[in-house]
Amino acid sequence: MALCLALSSANTQSLAVESKRVLLLHSFGPDVKPWSDYARAIRAELNRQSLWPLDVREHSLVTARSADENPEVPFVQYLRALFSRDQPDLIISIGAPAAAFVQRHRQDLFPAAPMVLTVVDQTRVQYSALTDKDSVVAVAIDYLRAFENILQVLPDTKSVVVVTGSSPVEKYWKAEIGRQVAPLASRITLTGTDDLSFEDILKRASALPPHTAIFWELMVVDAAGVSHEEGTALAKLYSVATAPIFTYTDAFFGREVVGGPHVPVLESGRRTAEVAIRILGGEKAGDIKVPPVGMGAPKYDWRQLQRWEISEARLPPDSEIHFRDPSAWDRYQWEIIAIVTAFLIQASLILGLLYERQRRQKAEHEAHLRMAELAHMNRQAVAAGMSAAIAHELNQPLGAILNNTETAEILLKSDNPNLAEVRSILTEIRSDDWRASEIIRRLRSLISKNAAEFKLLDLNDVVRDAVGITSIQARMHGIEIHQNLATRRLPVFGDAIQLQQVVVNLALNGIDAVKDQPKTRKDIVVQATSGDDRTIELSISDSGPGIDPSKIAGIFEPFFTTKSAGMGMGLAIAQMIIESHGGKIWAENRPTGGAVFRFRLETARQH
Repeated sequence: MALCLALSSANTQSLAVESKRVLLLHSFGPDVKPWSDYARAIRAELNRQSLWPLDVREHSLVTARSADENPEVPFVQYLRALFSRDQPDLIISIGAPAAAFVQRHRQDLFPAAPMVLTVVDQTRVQYSALTDKDSVVAVAIDYLRAFENILQVLPDTKSVVVVTGSSPVEKYWKAEIGRQVAPLASRITLTGTDDLSFEDILKRASALPPHTAIFWELMVVDAAGVSHEEGTALAKLYSVATAPIFTYTDAFFGREVVGGPHVPVLESGRRTAEVAIRILGGEKAGDIKVPPVGMGAPKYDWRQLQRWEISEARLPPDSEIHFRDPSAWDRYQWEIIAIVTAFLIQASLILGLLYERQRRQKAEHEAHLRMAELAHMNRQAVAAGMSAAIAHELNQPLGAILNNTETAEILLKSDNPNLAEVRSILTEIRSDDWRASEIIRRLRSLISKNAAEFKLLDLNDVVRDAVGITSIQARMHGIEIHQNLATRRLPVFGDAIQLQQVVVNLALNGIDAVKDQPKTRKDIVVQATSGDDRTIELSISDSGPGIDPSKIAGIFEPFFTTKSAGMGMGLAIAQMIIESHGGKIWAENRPTGGAVFRFRLETARQH
């Protein structure tokens, strides 16, 4: 237990020895820009880089606000009293006034303590007064480059108002700006504000002529003796200014300033902290040489570019643009990607579906053409199968015409021709001729190859023509076809030839079913009815043996046939035609024997 306490005490003493005291000396105060920003950056870097606990104490050289150095003596005595027991391990001065102060009073303050002079322009460092305990992290302000930037982004600029206060350091920088910018004297005129109160500066800024710019240097103390801290003066100036504002350090960048090349605060803070850590670690301050922190790449406030209508095309090639309003892409990148992806997928699916639809339509069109060809071949086959019956049917009227013609010639050659009988013969010739013509017309319409023509039809007329054709075949086999048609029109919308083909096919199937039956009476009944105002139904029934119940379900399949010489396409073609007309066709057996085929079509609206 005693050993643990001893070790703990030793560790505590070791930590106390290793703790480092740092005096941070401000030129004007901890809240005066731009030095306050540099101080924050230095403290942050010290805490990040330090290997030891740090005791950082900050004090301000408020005497820098005037040219009177007399109050410095009591301030020196004050600092000595504060650090009388534990002198600082390092002194960091921020700004030129603080650097000049510690150099003037080194021997009276802490002659053994190393110092880092930082945030001081290289032209303000008294290098001849440096000792081996001093290190410098200077900045290099290039005012000529800053003003050339103004002329690059605003080439019509004729005048620049340089805003400074009336403290010694501000008067110095007003003069230094005039000296460095002298090469541009033929292009721009410089106007100072060190002899004005800040209220008068605001009045002037609110009524500046066109082609004027404002260069913000410093505003510590105005001509009325009023002090200004933490950038409040710049914010007030911006609220009334009628010209764009430029500056030399990014400590002022972020709201009021257009932009340009700037001395970077963070880089200066990082270098200062690095030097400080090396000195605290044992290196001699005078041996540490650090190049000045120069002005970095130009950076601009996008909001100010928009306000003053400055084109991005005028900016230097290596420029950075900050505070740009995020575009829809920046705000909703993943949402847009998801939407576009979904749209592309959907578009691809739609294109695929359209392509498939086009292929299907083409295939359906080709299928319809093939089926039309097949239907035409079926009609030709029907006509060929009926050729003997048709020839026999035509021979009767043609033979009668020939006999009547010969009889009429004999009568006309007589001395006293019987004209009444001649007229009767001519009437019979006309009747036989019409009968032959009607047979040919119906046959021609059946085997025609015209394109389908859908129009308003009376299904009664279609049935009469079809029965007229099939009656020829029926009579050869002693079969009688009965027509039970409606007494009123049965309007349907369709192609007359195709519907006629359906009736012919079904009727011929009925003829084939009953022609070999050992019956004295062989009948086929064709019946057309209108069940309601919406549908019309046609049935063709026969007195044959009926349909095998095990085969009735596939009777309309292509190539299904019960005939030894049949192709099995008649019923398939009939189904195709009826379905293309929006109808339905089916077959069933009659309870009293025989088969019945039915199809149903929608009733056409008559206008």
